[in-house]
Order: sequence, then structure tokens, then C-alpha cells
Amino acid sequence: MIKLVQRIGQSLLLRVEKGFNSVFGPELNPLYQLGAITFFLFWVVLGSGFYLYAFYRSGGVIETYSSVEKITHEQWYLGGIMRSLHRYASDGMVVLVLVHMARNFMMDRLSGFRTFSWITGIVLLLLLIISGLNGYFLVWDQLAQFIAVASTEFLDWLPVFASPLVRNFLTPESVNDRFFSVLAFAHLGIPLAMLIFIMVHTQRVSGAKTFPSKPLAIGFGLALLVLALAKPALSQGQADLAMAAAQIKLDWFFMALYPLMYAWSPGQIWALAGGFMAFLLLLPLLARTKHSAGSFQITTAPSMRTITAKPGETVLEAALRQDVRLPYTCRDGACGNCKGTILHGTVDYGVYQEGTLSEQEKQAGKALFCCAMPLSDLEIEYYENEKLKMLKVKIMQGRVHKMVRAAPDVMVLYLKLPQGSKLPFYAGQYLDILLEDGLRRSFSFANPPHDNEFIQLHIRHVPGGRFTTHVFTQMKEGDEIKFEGPLGSFYLREENDKPMIFVAGATGFAPVKSMLEHAFYTGSKRRMLLYWGVRKRKDLYMADLPERWQQEHDNFTFIPVLSEAAPDDNWQGRTGLVHEAILQDHPDLSGFQIYACGSLFMVQAARPSFLAQGLPEDACFSDAFTVSSHKALQPATEVQP
Repeated sequence: MIKLVQRIGQSLLLRVEKGFNSVFGPELNPLYQLGAITFFLFWVVLGSGFYLYAFYRSGGVIETYSSVEKITHEQWYLGGIMRSLHRYASDGMVVLVLVHMARNFMMDRLSGFRTFSWITGIVLLLLLIISGLNGYFLVWDQLAQFIAVASTEFLDWLPVFASPLVRNFLTPESVNDRFFSVLAFAHLGIPLAMLIFIMVHTQRVSGAKTFPSKPLAIGFGLALLVLALAKPALSQGQADLAMAAAQIKLDWFFMALYPLMYAWSPGQIWALAGGFMAFLLLLPLLARTKHSAGSFQITTAPSMRTITAKPGETVLEAALRQDVRLPYTCRDGACGNCKGTILHGTVDYGVYQEGTLSEQEKQAGKALFCCAMPLSDLEIEYYENEKLKMLKVKIMQGRVHKMVRAAPDVMVLYLKLPQGSKLPFYAGQYLDILLEDGLRRSFSFANPPHDNEFIQLHIRHVPGGRFTTHVFTQMKEGDEIKFEGPLGSFYLREENDKPMIFVAGATGFAPVKSMLEHAFYTGSKRRMLLYWGVRKRKDLYMADLPERWQQEHDNFTFIPVLSEAAPDDNWQGRTGLVHEAILQDHPDLSGFQIYACGSLFMVQAARPSFLAQGLPEDACFSDAFTVSSHKALQPATEVQP
């Protein structure tokens, strides 16, 4: 029955996620960042709570209520807003925690090593509800009076108290300053305990995000602010212990069970709450599947590193936990950046968005490592090079030194590092530009490693692309840019003497330029051919440079290829797809190395054709550029053999 519910839930959830992906893209889909958004709301609750506490004055029932009213109305410009933010962020936390738990249940992410996170998540939910109910007491309005009386009557059913707790709410004199001081202390202490539990809760999941992407944080913050202004949180009239509260508005996020307290007996409610809690705690056991039976060994080839996947852990989670840097973005089977090859072994492919992984790809051994769970020991394809370990990946700040419009849609940026700073890299690698919201945009080094006074980047304008549009419309010399690098394992293999064919598609010329200039600098005598494929003649934005190389170096040949030559191009050269030109010129590729960089379509079309024409798998190196659904450059996806 549980598996049936999960399958139905998965089907519905994937449809909802697909709709969200079409609007936000995988990087900004809030359903992929539920835990991080909840943590963000926690900080809103904590910050607004400390502000309110600074002005809160506890005393008797009248003084306490008056203190809250003064904060709400006499400080309407901030106090009232803070109270509303505090209230609505707390409500939002409850909703998101429940959605987060429901999603993990439907996606079968609660058994195995995740059991610990599931149990601590339930504890966090209980602490959140207790803290929220405790907060209503501090207002001491009619709603607080109702909660106090109903809660103590509910607790009095348990035979653990010497005298009924409800007696503490029979007269105004019994509700004094000491009572509210204890409540205030608990209301501050419980969230601090929650903070510890949040850290414990996330530490089992490698790379777990504890803060959402900046656009989501801003969006949720603005939504809370608008809600606070449109519908401020107000008290429901001063409490009066001489009479029962007759008409109150319940906050269903925290008080769903309270209406039952006057329809059912306390014993029945305890049975319902206890049974539901026991069911939640036992769900990891009840939903246990075959992939959570034991640990498996995952071996990477050809680097031969061995890691261990815990019960229920995906390949990506196991890799990240043990410092194997597999590529990924969304971690939810939507973007496809974690797609890799399983050489031996079997996996549960998990739940992912339709179209991200085809049946043909599965037949060829492909899997989404963020979703795939081992069902046996595995051998996966992962290229780890000792040479790359010698370079330290750094986060640095550069300044735009110069901007050159090389073509209508291509900008060449020259970045200047701080005085005395250097960034060693290998020709062909790339860096990630770090945007303010935490997103990344990847661009290859276009300068060779020896010419490192400036970092040169070739940026093609993507219509609607956030960063590239900024470069072409707003960026100016002197602007600061934060980036991380060097990254990637697409680099020149210099230990071989085979002739090399370089395949560049559009701005895929950037890393190829770096490789060729490095080869010329080191005096390489290997034969080198560059096939640069673009649509029209104007897209050969630096054609004079490889033409000059061809004149200066006898071992270098330049072949430009146009796929959509216009009549006014007066083009007499090669036409068609760039990889087809290579196949025509070289029927036997067994004696070559090929370095291909360009669009994902180009790389996916070229690689199988090259292999079919004799190119050895270990002689084909490629770097594919992808564009996200919201038209912004994603980190380069490296398709290594």
C-alpha cells in the first residue's frame, strides 16, 4: 500500500516539478530547495523574534497584553511588521517542513542512511509546533487563553501531574510575571535547540544547502513583507479568565488538533496523535526497499578510486561525501548535469524528470548519479588526473580591465587579478563566475597559461540570458567579478605525440585558442588541425588569428566551416556540420587525438561518429556547453571518455 501511494505521489509530484522547472528552471525551482528555504524562514523568525523580545514587557495578564498591543500599534512602522513577519514566517516553516517531508516520502528518500535525517526532521517539526504554541501564550489574548485551557486539559489526562494544570488558569492572579518569564525563556530557548538540530539534521546529507538561491530568498522575503502589510497579525481581544473564549480564529498551521478537543475525549486525541507519530517514526522501516539493504563499493575508472555507498545513498551523495567531485547542479533529476556512465553493476535509476534520461541512454549504461542508487557494487566512469590535483581551486576577485566587441554577439573580457595574485591553470580549463545569488556561469580560459597578466574570456550573448545580457548592456571597465577556478579536466595531453584535431563550435574556440597558443609556446612539433564551425562568416570572430598561426607554423592547419553561409558571405570554403568535415577529410581517425569544444548538440553528434571512424575512446576529449531552461549559461558539462 505504501509503495502504491509513493508511486501515485511521484507521478503527481513530477508533473508539478516539471511545471515549476518551465517557470523557474532547475536552479531556482523552490521544490528543490525546500529545506534551504525553511532554514531561511527560520532566520526570519529568529531575527524578528529577538526584535520583539527587546520591546516585550511581561507582567500580569493586563501588562503583558498591553505590551504586545503597544509593539503592534504604536510601532506599526516596524513593530507591527516584525510581529507579522514573525507569525507568517513561522506558518511558512510548518508548511514547508510538511511539504519537505511529504516529498521525501513520495521520492522514497527516508530509509537507509536517511533514516537519521527523517527522525531528526520529525523532532524539528515537534519543536517548531511547541515553540509556535508557546508564542501564542506570550500575547495573552483570547486565542492564548483558549490554547492555555485546552492544552492543560489535554495534558491533565496523563496521570503524571500531582494536581491539574488547568487550575493555573482559573484566576488572573495565577497568571503572573513569573509565568510569562518562563514562557519567554522557553520561546527563546526552543529555537536555539532547533538550530542545533538543524545542523545535526543536515550533516548526513553531503553538500546539503542551508540557504536558498538569492532570488528565492528575496522572493520569499518580499512575499512575507507584502503579506505583513496586507494582512497584519493582530491580537484577538484581551483574555478574560472569568469567561470562556467564545469566538476565536484558529491558526490551522499550529492548531489543527484543537477543534477535536471538544468533540473527542482526551484519550482519543492522544491515541490519534500518538498513533500518527508512531507511524511517522516507523515509516523508514515500513517503506524500506531493496536498495537500503546494505552498503556497496563504487569504483571509478580509469582512476580506480573506491568509495562506499551507504544503504539508500545515491552515487552522487556517496561521491560528494568522500571528496569525489562528480558534476551536478539540481540534484533532483531535472538538469542532467550529473549524467554519467555505469561500466559494471546495476542501479535503481530512481525518480527523475521525463526526458532527462532516455531509455536508449540507459541501454548504453548512462544514469543520473543524483538519483541512481546502487543495487550491487559498481564501476563508474570518472576521470581523475593526478595532474589536476596539483592545482588549487581558488575563489578570487578580478576587475574588468578591457572589453572588446569581437562580433555582434561575442564580447572578449580581459580580467585583471589583484596585485601579486596569480591563478595557475591548464590550457583548456574553465572558471565559474559567481553571481550574487549563488548561481554560476562557466567560461573557458582563452589565454594560454604562460600569458597570465590578464584572464581572457569569450562571452557569447544568449538572448534573455541574465549574465550575458548584463555583460553586453551594463558591464563596464573597472567592474569587479568574483570567480572560482581553475575547474575541469578538459586540457591538453602533452605526453602523447599523435597529431591533434581541434574541433571548435562558436565560442568553443576559446579553450582551443588557449591550447594552441600553449602548444606553440612550448614548441610542440605535433601536427595540429583546427576545424572551427560557425553559422555565418561574421561568427568567425577571430579568424585572422588562426590564419596568422597557419602562416607562422608549418605543423598547423586551419579549416573554417560554415553551416548556414549567407549569399553576401561570398563563402568559397567548407560548408555543413563541422564534425562531418572532419569525417570526410579523415576516413581513419585511429592515429589522432581529438579535442572538441562547443554546444552539447555538437559534442553529442560528433563523439559517436569519431569513435565509429576508428578514434580510440582514450583519445577523444570534449567539453560541452549547455544553456539552462531560463536561458543562462550553465557550468560546462564535460563528456570525458
